[in-house]
Amino acid sequence: MVAVSVLDPGAECNMDVILVGSSELSSPGSPRLRRDRIAYEVKVNQRDIEDLCICCGSFQVYTQHPLFEGGICAPCKDKFLDCFFLYDEDGYQSYCSICCTGNTLLICENPDCTRCYCFECVDALAGPGTSGKVQAMSNWVCFLCLPFPRCGLLRQRPKWRGRLKALYDQESESPFEMYKIVPVWKREPVRVLALFGDIRKELTSLGFLEDGSGTDRLRHLDDVTDVVRRDVEHWGPFDLVYGCTSHLGQACDRPPGWYLFQFHRILQYARPRPGRPQPFFWMFVDNLLMSKDDRSVATRFLEVDPVTIQDVCGTVVQDAVLVWSNIPAVRSRHSALVPQEELSLLAQDRQRAKSPTPGPAKLVKNCFLPLREYFKYFSAGLTSSS
Repeated sequence: MVAVSVLDPGAECNMDVILVGSSELSSPGSPRLRRDRIAYEVKVNQRDIEDLCICCGSFQVYTQHPLFEGGICAPCKDKFLDCFFLYDEDGYQSYCSICCTGNTLLICENPDCTRCYCFECVDALAGPGTSGKVQAMSNWVCFLCLPFPRCGLLRQRPKWRGRLKALYDQESESPFEMYKIVPVWKREPVRVLALFGDIRKELTSLGFLEDGSGTDRLRHLDDVTDVVRRDVEHWGPFDLVYGCTSHLGQACDRPPGWYLFQFHRILQYARPRPGRPQPFFWMFVDNLLMSKDDRSVATRFLEVDPVTIQDVCGTVVQDAVLVWSNIPAVRSRHSALVPQEELSLLAQDRQRAKSPTPGPAKLVKNCFLPLREYFKYFSAGLTSSS
């Protein structure tokens, strides 16, 4: 990724490239052809930008782009839904906030922002050559952080956070409602209830918990047998509930299914009351201990299919966990399931080895990064990479 700087917001970018012979049904093709098409159709043919997909230049618009004025076609909409909440280990979005693709990305230097923009979208919408100009500068504040709404053809939509939520609610295959992104100035520190596994180290390293923060922000319980609703309501409210089965090397006399049922019970106590817009997230992780029947029960109770998160070295799967969660993009990044037979063999190999494992939190750590859109972030040393 490349850090870039602020442009002159009042300058209208010069659209001096003309596309000849465009066709209503032609493919947008290369990034250069896309840039030429959008500029030509809007500037020369006076076409409404809402009639063009600002992601690829197609005329086959499916709906409106949620963040910026312009359309979005069906294939680009699907890609947007899958990739918008994906993050890299540096804490920034993995793909362009406009098209959700892009190889070389410009990152916003606002410390409270995680947005990135690809060269192709910046040049197509803010103006040809814009990416090169901003790449040579520093301290760039992105198109969603600027106090003015427009740069070239790129105009921020009013109430874009609500539009983003509406798009996910209407189009996503997930049965869960997408929570509206919280503006930076309204974000509060996250309050976490961790069952059967402590995730303080992971959340602190990602910047969700301050070093030395007490039990007021994270409460860890290994045994919830005697916990009742009154206890959870007294300790809460909570924003994130995490639970997992035991891991190899941990002394335990309980069957794996016990962890699932206890997690589900406590989860019902912790959920916000119906009708409250409070963002609320949860995650349950199986460390490959549950039987096939147990996993089917988990899917029925938690109302979402699991995904497999793997630790792969070359072509060898060294470790894996199954995850059920409503955190955005968990399914997008880990949608490819490992065959059941391979998971069973991996679990058997781990049992035979009888060596302690670090627990599932290490594998699921990066799944928490989308929570930066909803809760206060404390500096944790995450840096952008080129």
